[in-house]
Amino acid sequence: MGKQQMTEMLKGTLEGVVLATVAAQPAYGYEITARLRDLGFSDIVEGTVYALLIRIEQRGFVDVAKVPSEKGPPRKVYSLNASGHEYLGEFWTTWSFLAERIEQLHHIEHPHEQRE
Repeated sequence: MGKQQMTEMLKGTLEGVVLATVAAQPAYGYEITARLRDLGFSDIVEGTVYALLIRIEQRGFVDVAKVPSEKGPPRKVYSLNASGHEYLGEFWTTWSFLAERIEQLHHIEHPHEQRE
């Protein structure tokens, strides 16, 4: 898979991916980045996630709690709120629609390939 192509496709979906990660369990920035890397998003850098968390917070999709840290200043722990759950639901609906259409196009182009 081309790294450039993956980066470009991920840009449009990263907000939903981060919201889904926070919906699964509240977390702070580094934890979110680590979870995404564990899922195979190895090229995601912390700076990208932190910038996205700021935007998500400004859009009102998460609640933020400052939790004391053993090392350094308090951590901002993000949890999905009602508005974030609603937006995430819309994201999954849109994702499903797009994925189905892309799969249809793929099978028009390659009709003899088996579906997984």
